[in-house]
Amino acid sequence: MATLAPSAAPERKRRSEAQSFFILACLMAATIVAGFLLNIVMGRSTFASPLIVHVHGITFMGWLGITLTQMRFAAAGPLGLHRKLGWISVVYVPWMVLMGFLVMRHSLQTTGGPFFFAQNEFLWGNGTALVAFAATIGWAIARRRDTAAHSRLMLCAFSVLTGPGLGRLLPEPLLIPYAWDTVVVATLIWPAIGMALDHRRHGSVHRAWFQGVALIVGLQVAAQLIAYSPIGIAATRSVIAGTPGADRPMAAFLPPDFGA
Repeated sequence: MATLAPSAAPERKRRSEAQSFFILACLMAATIVAGFLLNIVMGRSTFASPLIVHVHGITFMGWLGITLTQMRFAAAGPLGLHRKLGWISVVYVPWMVLMGFLVMRHSLQTTGGPFFFAQNEFLWGNGTALVAFAATIGWAIARRRDTAAHSRLMLCAFSVLTGPGLGRLLPEPLLIPYAWDTVVVATLIWPAIGMALDHRRHGSVHRAWFQGVALIVGLQVAAQLIAYSPIGIAATRSVIAGTPGADRPMAAFLPPDFGA
C-alpha cells in the first residue's frame, strides 16, 4: 500500500481539480439558461419563433449537455468516455458556428438586432465571438495531451458562450453605448474565477488562462476596429439592405416606448 500511495496522489489531485472545473462549468451553463428563462418570463421571448431560432437553441443547449457530461467524466471517470465525447466537437462545433451566423443574420434582417447594440457592433462582435469560441476549442483539442492546458482552454471557450445569457441578465438598455463592451467584460469573470482557483490550489496561475483570454480579447478588439471602419459599416449595410432590419438606426438606441 505504501508504494501505491505516491502514484495515487497525482490522480486524486487531478480529479479534485477536474471537479472544481466541472462546478465552474455548471455555473456557466446555469447563467446561460437563467438568461433565456428570464426573457421568456418577462415576455421578451416566445416559443412562437421561426424554425431557425429553435434549431439554433437546441444546437447550443445540446453542446452544453455534451460538454457538462464530458467534464463530469473527466472528474469522475471513465476517462475513455470523456475522450470519445470530446471528438464529437470536431463535427459539432462547426455546426454551432454555422447556426450562430445564420440566426445572427436572421435577427439583423428581421428586427435589426437588439436595439441596445449598434448593428455593426452586433454583426462583427458576434461573428468574432463565434470564431473565438471555435478557435479556442480547436486549440484545446490540439493540446489535449497537456490536460492542464486542455481543460483551461475549454473553459475559456465555454466562457464565450455565456455572453448571450449574461446579456439577458444585465440591464443592457441602460448601458448604451457600452452594452456590448459590458457583456464582453462580464464573460471574463469565468476565466478570472479559474485563475483564482489555480492560485489557491497551486500558488500560481496556469498560462493557458492568459493564452485563452488573450485570444478572445484580441479578437474582440479587432472586431471593434473592423466594425467601425468603412469596410465594417459597408458590410453591415449589405447584410440588412432591403430587409426590415434596415429600418432602424445602425447605432444603438432606445425605442420611444421603452419603459412604457
